[in-house]
This record gives sequence, structure tokens and C-alpha cells, in this order.
Amino acid sequence: MTFLEPLTLTGRYVTLEPLSSEHHDGLVEAVRDGELWRLWYTSVPAPKEMAAEIGRRLDLQEQGSMLPFTTRLIDPGTGAPGRIIGMTTYMNIDAGTPRVEIGSTWNAASVQGTGTNPDSKLLLLRHAFETLGCPAVEFRTHWLNHQSREAIARLGAKQDGVLRNHSRTRDGLLRDTVVFSILEHEWPMVRAGLEYRLAKRR
Repeated sequence: MTFLEPLTLTGRYVTLEPLSSEHHDGLVEAVRDGELWRLWYTSVPAPKEMAAEIGRRLDLQEQGSMLPFTTRLIDPGTGAPGRIIGMTTYMNIDAGTPRVEIGSTWNAASVQGTGTNPDSKLLLLRHAFETLGCPAVEFRTHWLNHQSREAIARLGAKQDGVLRNHSRTRDGLLRDTVVFSILEHEWPMVRAGLEYRLAKRR
């Protein structure tokens, strides 16, 4: 058994299930909701790129450096997994420490601000800290992606620093990457904050 095996995580609003090529059409529909790929500072796949992106993530899973998930809404009537709304991952997996980054995340525009993102993060963070025993969990985003930076900070993550000219965007521009993390001793407070945010929505 490897450090991270595919698994399903279920919360109040979303279910995270192992990414599959069978999710292609649902993911294309989700990414068209808000035309997320048009945001130049993100790396969200366009509809025509979705099959390649699914393949890329599954290849990284085979190599042991990523565990990709498809995000589904939970049907409020039945409690069963409903429509697909996006993707997220554990990435840059370091089994020796152990340590993971939560990233390569996007959600359909119509569900943003509805509790799906904090629910997803609560599931991933709880599993990382309480099951995998990670001493730290990392987040990274583009310096100019203020929406993402604010969302990460609202989780309770602290900024570690900025990696300047860290990588190139898909249009060839050099990107500054902001690095955040949550440490294991901070997790109880972060967990309480996320649970409070979700409870307020009920």
C-alpha cells in the first residue's frame, strides 16, 4: 500500500471522488460555468483541453506525486453525489515527511461562495492531518490571483513567502508564486473555523 491511495471523502455539501476519464463530460460542463479558463492568471483547462488535463493528472497519480479528485455537489434531497462542479488534488506529495500540497483546484462559478470550497478544504485538511499524519499542508497560488490568496488566508493558512519568477504561465509569462501553509498545531483552530463557517450556512 502506498502513502496515498485513491479514496472518496464526503462532507456537507460536496463529495470528493477519485478522478476518472468518465468524468470528462461533467467537468467540461462545469468549466463552462463561468468560462473559468479565460482567467489568465489561473491554470484552469478549457473544454477542449479537459481530456488532456485528466490524463495529465492520472499520469501524475501513477507516478505517486498527485492524488486527483473530482468534486461533486451532494444532492440536498437524496444525500447522494450529484452534479460535477470541479476538480482538486493532493499534489507535490512527499511521503517521507509526510507533506502534501492542496492545489490545482477549480469550481464552477455558480457554486462559488456557497460553502463548497470550505467544505472541500475541510475534507482534504482533515484527512491530511488526522489520517495521513502530515506535520504541514501547503497551498500555492499566483501572486496576482487575489481571490485565491484571500480564500487561502480565510482558511487560516499563513503566508510563508513568495517565489519570484518561479514558473511560466501557459502564455509564457513568468509567474510569482505565493506559498502558504498550515502546521499541525494550527490545525485544531483552522478546523474549528471551517466547521463554524459551514455551520452558519445551515
